[in-house]
Formats: sequence, C-alpha cells, structure tokens
Amino acid sequence: MILFIRFTYKWLKRSIKIAFIGTVIALIGALGLLIFAITQGPPSLMTEQNTLYYSSKGEVIGEDHGAQERYWINIEDMPETIKEATIAIEDRRFYNHFGFDLKRIAGAALTDLKQMRMAEGASTITQQYARNLYLSHDKTWKRKIQEALYALRLEIFYNKEEILEGYLNTIYYGHGAYGIESASRYYFNKHAEELTLTEAAMLAGIPKGPSYYSPLANEENAESRQKQILAEMERNGFITSAEKTEAVEASLVYSDHKETSEKEVAPYFQDQVVAEAANLLDIESEQVMTGGYHIHTTLNEDHQEILEEQVASQMPKEEDVQLAAAVMNSHNGSITALVGGRDYKESPYNRATQAKRQVGSTIKPFLYYAALKEGYSPVTMIESKPTDFEVGENGKVYSPTNFNDQYADKPITMAQALAVSDNIYAVSTHVDIGTEKLVRTLKTFGIHNNAKPVPSLALGATSISLYDMVSAYGKMLKGSESLESHTIEKITDRHGNVLYEYQPTYNEEDKIDPDRAFTITHMMTGMFDSSLDGDYASVTGSPIKGKLTRMYGGKSGTTDYDSWMIGFSPQFVSAVWIGHDEGGRKLETFNEKRYAKSIWAGTMESIHETLPTAAFIPTPNVKGVYIDPETGNRSGPNCPKERLVYMDKKDIPKEVCGGNEDKDKEEIENEFRNDPWFKDVVDWFF
Repeated sequence: MILFIRFTYKWLKRSIKIAFIGTVIALIGALGLLIFAITQGPPSLMTEQNTLYYSSKGEVIGEDHGAQERYWINIEDMPETIKEATIAIEDRRFYNHFGFDLKRIAGAALTDLKQMRMAEGASTITQQYARNLYLSHDKTWKRKIQEALYALRLEIFYNKEEILEGYLNTIYYGHGAYGIESASRYYFNKHAEELTLTEAAMLAGIPKGPSYYSPLANEENAESRQKQILAEMERNGFITSAEKTEAVEASLVYSDHKETSEKEVAPYFQDQVVAEAANLLDIESEQVMTGGYHIHTTLNEDHQEILEEQVASQMPKEEDVQLAAAVMNSHNGSITALVGGRDYKESPYNRATQAKRQVGSTIKPFLYYAALKEGYSPVTMIESKPTDFEVGENGKVYSPTNFNDQYADKPITMAQALAVSDNIYAVSTHVDIGTEKLVRTLKTFGIHNNAKPVPSLALGATSISLYDMVSAYGKMLKGSESLESHTIEKITDRHGNVLYEYQPTYNEEDKIDPDRAFTITHMMTGMFDSSLDGDYASVTGSPIKGKLTRMYGGKSGTTDYDSWMIGFSPQFVSAVWIGHDEGGRKLETFNEKRYAKSIWAGTMESIHETLPTAAFIPTPNVKGVYIDPETGNRSGPNCPKERLVYMDKKDIPKEVCGGNEDKDKEEIENEFRNDPWFKDVVDWFF
C-alpha cells in the first residue's frame, strides 16, 4: 500500500511537472506566435478588383478583371441583410472571437479524428478571408497553420467591420463573380445596396459550394440552403418570423446571360489605356486590369463612332488591307478616337500604336521646318528635275523620282513643293542643309526611332507609329513641345484617391520654334489649294478637296506598301494609315491607296459638323503675304494666281510679278508699318 502511494505521488508530481513545462512551452509558443504576427505587420486587405474605364464624359466604357469579375464596395454600401445572412450561416460568433471559434474547432477536430481525415471545417470568416487573400484551398495541416497566422494578423491589425468588408468583397459566388457587388450584378443585375432580404439570403448560401448552390446551376439546392439561412437569421434575432415567411415566399428574377449583344466600346483604345496606365503607375498590365482602378480616359464616344463608321463605309468588307487611325485634340493632346485594325476579335494587334511603318512624304513638314532654320523660306526656289545625289564617300548614287516620273523642269517654291509633294525638292533641301538636321528635328517633335541620316530619309525612309506621327503633327500645329498624345486624364484608386493626373510637360533644352511651326502649318493647307497646282502635278489633296467645307492642313504619304493621310483643323488632328500586315506585300490597286484620304475626309467633316468655324492664329513674328506660286514673287495685278503664305518679314520677296522692284519695295515697307499681327487671321476663313 505504501509502495502504491509512493508510486502515485511520484506519478502525479511528474505529471504536474510535465503539465507545467507543457503549459510554459505553450505560453512561450503563443507569445512567440503573437510577436511574430505583430512583427509581420498588417497584411493587405486588397485582392484583385475590376478596373473601370470612363469616357471623357464620365460614362463607363469598359472594365477589366483579369480572369474574374471583381468589384470593391465599402461596407456602408452593403445592405444589413447580406451582412447578417452571411454571419448567421458562416460564423455566428464572428463579433465575439479573436479569429478562431474554439468551440467549432473542437467539434470539427473530434469529427476529423473519428474519420481519420480532415472531413469537417470550422473556419471563421476571418480564416476564410485569409485563405481567399493569400492561400490555396487545399485541406492540409500546413495550409491550416498558414491560414491561422494570417487570420491572427488580420485580427490584430483590423477591426471586425474591416474584416467583414474584405471578406464580402473577395468571397467567390460562382460564375466568375468575386465579391458581393459582382455577384449582385451577375445574378440580379443590380447593385449590392439594392438587394432584398430574399436575394441576400440566396447569395449568402452560394459560397459554401458555388457550383452546388448556385440558383442558376441547381435551383433546388439553392432554395433549400436559402431557407436554412433565413431560419438561422431568425434564430439569431436578425429577422422576425414574419420577415422570414415573407422572404421564403417571395419570388426571384435572375439576370439573363444567354444573350450578350452589348458591343465593347473602342477595344483598341482601351488596350492603349492599359499600356499607358501600366507605364504611368510602373506596374504590369495585368496589375492594371485587376487593381480596382478608376481610369478616366480621353475617349469621345461620338468621335469613336464616327471613325468606326467611316472605316466601315469607305472600305468594303472583302478588302483585305488593314488600317490604323486616330483623332487627337490639337489643344491638349487628348486622343478622342482610335482604331487599330479592321476587326479586334480577329486581330487585337494595335496597328495604331504597335506597328511602325515607313511614313513616306508625311515626313516632309519636319524637313522643311529644319530648313527654315537654315535660311530657307516658303518661297525658296529649287529646280525640280531628275537628279543624282552622291551617298557617302564610296561613289554611290541616290536617284529619287517624282510620282509618275514627272518634273517641273524649272525652279519651284517650297510652298508648291510641299503641296504637290515634289521629291526632288525635298531631297535637294535635305542634302543641302545636312542630313543630320532632319534626324535632330524628328527628336525635337518627340520621334525617337533611330532614323538614319541618309538622303532617302527626306522621303520617309524610316518607320514610325501612327500614334507618334499624330503627336508630332499636333506639336507642329500647336507650336509647342508641351503637347503629348495621351489617352488618360486621371487615375484614382477605388477610394477616389488620385494616383495620376495629366499635366503637360515642357522641354527647355529642345524647344519648338512657334514661328517656324506656324509657317509650316500654314504651308500644309496648300495641299488643298488648287492655286499651287503645277504644270506637271496637282496638289495632293485634290481628290478630296470637294468633300471639305472648312480649311484644313495636312500631308499625305505613299510608299509601295503604305498609304498615309495626316491632317488637321484648328481643333483636331487626325491620321489614317492603310497597308498590309505583311511588310513585303505591296498595295496593288488604286482603291487601296485612296482609302486613307477618303476615311480622313469623312471623319474630319463629321467631327466638325456641329462645331463653330475656327481660325488658325498666326504667331506675332510672321507676316502673311500673297505670292505668285509660279515665281515666288509677291502677287500683283498681272499675276494669274496667288497664294497666301506666312514667313519671317525679312524673307518676304521684294519683287512683284510684272511690277517695278523699287516701287514694290516701298509698298511693302508702307504695308508693314503699324500693321497689327492679328490682321491676317481673317485670311484663314473660307
């Protein structure tokens, strides 16, 4: 007996000691776990969310969500019914535990031990939220431990309302819908704040098994679980018996997803918005689409519709050429419409921004801008005739030709050369001023494409995107390097915090000269002025001149493989490119080469239809003067034609065609005396 007592005493003493040590270890472990959770800091409450895109009028034009539908709304915007229904069925002691429901855990553990597997879960809302944010849904002990750590961190750093808000914004409701707002839109075509008790109870039952409890997949199972949830809500005091009965008996009307005829708005434009946003925020494109951003774009839906209609009406469906086109506000650089191909579904490749094609004669305005700095003027005369140009020091010869191999065989002015797109004049000018000058000028206008300083560069032997060309022409029109083409005005996060807002930037080191820019801008209106027709060539805008009701400027360009038209009014710049995706495939027919001008003309006329007539305003340091297009002299009574040009006052010719030079000089000086700069604005109206 004594031996038994001694044995029992030793056993109890040892057990107490072991229990004490175990308790100390457990407390140390718990303390260590707590310290670890605290040192890890607050975990992010965010997960992937839908990014919304707005037009310039503030209307939603599209959204991105990666592979799923996601939205984030504040808990204040959620109805009490969805919060109460979720708590009643998922975690009725949510407000009373610290992330873990010990009673449920004990019951679940007993069941798991009996079946020798993890058969029953006891996850709280906090644990489920942690799993949704960071973890997989595998039923392993490792995942359970990680889940507990994340849940602990959530409970330490966030209050219950924040956790519930996050949970209801991230839980999966089936059919690709994550979060209560997305689920409400998908199932009932309404915002979450508009949900009835009946609808909320139905949605609250889905996360348990989205494929099993979705009313669209299995209405019987869904209704059974809905009744269970309503009963739990009554038992927990959230609703009365009468409210439960009314909710059970109420009928539900679900959204019809069989017909989705809604057309996506400006898909090529939206792709550019994503690319631009990724660059501005310094993140990946996928992060833009799933970051829950609100991106306010520059899209004018009317302009976009006009551009798309012009493409469809001007180009037959059986025509297999591709195109790119864009419209830009010339005052601030905002892209108001953009098309990157014939059919986005067939080819999402954005030819407006991603494709770089040889620009042909559309490069000439930048060449002549550079030439003005070197002493040229709109009336500088160069002979248009077949000419061989030496290339480098190895004796190679470059022999450009004019269209149809036709030449003036006499000197012509720069104004006429630009209007009829004389290639000999362009290459002669390019070689004379130094081929590197044009390369430098392209960079001044924002084109950084490693263009080579060779004679053929004067004829557009370099590849540039349509997007960059629109921006460069806009800089010329505005006379400032501050104008940049852009598709985004503002980006905010889901709380409305402004992350980015467009502001023009200025380059003090490489400024654009506004006087030279205006001189070139005005010369480009000559492509529609028949007074500049030569004996050997008509102005390049003559095929569409009859379609135009306003004054425009612009430049066309054609290679064997590319057809361009870039033009502008005082309000907008527009560009169209036509060609084949296969770089070595030529434009074979006349129709293929005329589409660019036709689409451009139709687009610009439609855009301006409701706008008041606007004037191009000359800069203070240039003077408008009428000249004889044939001789470059000032226009006089005996001149059959005349053309208004703008230039530096020192460059205005002294001679008048058929007049006396001394008398002409005196008349010019008298005319300039006390002549206000704005006098010439009237010359810009039809």
